[in-house]
Amino acid sequence: MEILQSYGMILIILAAVVGFVMAWGIGANDVANAMGTSVGSKALTIKQAIIIAMIFEFAGAYLAGGEVTSTIRKGIIDTAYFIDIPEYLVLGMISALFAAGIWLGVASYLGWPVSTTHSIIGAIIGFTAVGVSMDAVAWSKVGGIVGSWVVTPAISGIIAYLIYQSASKLIFQTDKPFENAQKYVPFYMAFAGFVMALVTIKKGLKHVGLNMSDTSGYLLAIALSAVIAFIGKWLISRQTYSHSDDAELQRANVEKVFALLMVVTACCMAFAHGSNDVANAIGPLAAVVSVVSTGEITASSTLAPWILPLGGLGIVAGLALFGHRVIATIGEGITHLTPSRGFAAEMAAACTVVIASGTGLPISTTQTLVGAVLGVGLARGVSALNLGIIRNIVISWIVTLPAGAILSIACFFTLKAVFGV
Repeated sequence: MEILQSYGMILIILAAVVGFVMAWGIGANDVANAMGTSVGSKALTIKQAIIIAMIFEFAGAYLAGGEVTSTIRKGIIDTAYFIDIPEYLVLGMISALFAAGIWLGVASYLGWPVSTTHSIIGAIIGFTAVGVSMDAVAWSKVGGIVGSWVVTPAISGIIAYLIYQSASKLIFQTDKPFENAQKYVPFYMAFAGFVMALVTIKKGLKHVGLNMSDTSGYLLAIALSAVIAFIGKWLISRQTYSHSDDAELQRANVEKVFALLMVVTACCMAFAHGSNDVANAIGPLAAVVSVVSTGEITASSTLAPWILPLGGLGIVAGLALFGHRVIATIGEGITHLTPSRGFAAEMAAACTVVIASGTGLPISTTQTLVGAVLGVGLARGVSALNLGIIRNIVISWIVTLPAGAILSIACFFTLKAVFGV
């Protein structure tokens, strides 16, 4: 306890720095989930995607990132073990943030889309199991995370396959694909608007004081979907198209219609992601600030006013400097994407997030989107997939938990030695 009183301000500054490093890693790696398909399908340029993501990720993190945040993500450790040694929790959370941030930086440099949630969870498990007690870790929840490596991509892959097949049957495999695109894409826009509104309401706005009932949330989502469909129909009619019966030009016209849709889904996914995953950086940081300030360990803590902007700025900085590497892997490395395929993948990822938030399934947005892109690729046959890239991605998922744990353990014992605990 003496260390908290003697070095309190130093520990908070150190936690803020490593919290920024973690948010930077989230921006560099995880934001590609929201933007990878849009860039890969050529619906947006990399520059446009980064500008959109910077605006909507920061807005999501700052406006809907939470006034009160859970200090221990997913209840993965039992805080009762830290009651008599709160300084271990402070040093451990600083170690976890630094370890997860470093791993995300390495993975982003290599172009690997890994889970930021699993990175921080692996890091928290590492210092707790080795530095405190094996019994302090909720191992059953760790089993659920490992199971989600298979379940999450499978669910989103199946949904993406079905969405893409529906677009093929209704639009691409018909005699008049462009006319059918003009007819059916507003309905896809309505569906996209409905799901994206639900993602934002369920994952984002619950902390802003908008405590909506399920009925109110669904009614608002339906209203927004209708508005988006009307706006979409108007925008489609305003676009300029090549008027020709040539099959290739017709297909290009159809993809132009879907490209409009991709911009809408990208903005919504960025906002929902910013509101949700910024907690991976600010949760442990809030825990450190709370314990140092009060000397007590609580299940949740009110955020100091500077914490959310720090997380938002970190995400934006990571995206701007390093985000293009993982965007290239998601958007171009796994399979060739067009706006219609990219839409199917992003739509499936959003649907899976809604299903998961309704059922409490522990998911990773990264694995959700990778599974969806795989599903779209499989709709065209296994030969459409780059199996070498997929192998690297799967290996990086498996390595993430132990990598975060090992780095966290090393950092934890280094900090203990530095502060003489």
